[in-house]
Amino acid sequence: MSRPAFPLHEPVISRTLIGASVAAFVVQSQLGDRALELGALWPLGPYFAPWQTLSYAFLHGGLTHLLFNMFGLHLFGGDVERIIGPRRFALLYFASVLCAAAAQLLVNDLTGSPYPTVGASGGLFGVMLVFAVLFPKATIVPLFPPIPMPAWLFVTLYAGIELWLGVTGSAQGIAHFAHLGGLVGGALVWLRWRAEARHRH
Repeated sequence: MSRPAFPLHEPVISRTLIGASVAAFVVQSQLGDRALELGALWPLGPYFAPWQTLSYAFLHGGLTHLLFNMFGLHLFGGDVERIIGPRRFALLYFASVLCAAAAQLLVNDLTGSPYPTVGASGGLFGVMLVFAVLFPKATIVPLFPPIPMPAWLFVTLYAGIELWLGVTGSAQGIAHFAHLGGLVGGALVWLRWRAEARHRH
């Protein structure tokens, strides 16, 4: 087996994010609604605070929500971080989280939604996008439908479904535009890195 021509990094940030999210879920289970009042991403208004644009990504709406997001972060984040390194992975993840928050705040403002948002999905979607760029032919088997497909197709279809569900208002209770905002955040970071690489050469 040939060795890669570049050094691989340990996925310390993705593992830390998973650990921090699990710890936050334990705290959330103890504090209940108080955790959501302080840390969830509330629409612009009396309950909104600037730190919520990051803290919401560590809170989740139940154990299943947490498990799905952490499984995705483990599945995609580890390989991405091994290639781009911890510093860039942290930038990618939190830029995606912030872009997801901005998208959700905009949608909430336009629709007048009073509900808060929680979950790491925005950051995960940005990581998924970069995974598809780095490993476009990697085989992904989604839970539904369980049909193997290349990573680039999986992410493209997922983005299209999120856009459709968001525009049509289907699958209420899911922050579809936050997911798309995370994808945009991941794309912007990746395009910035590509531009910097071209400038150096």
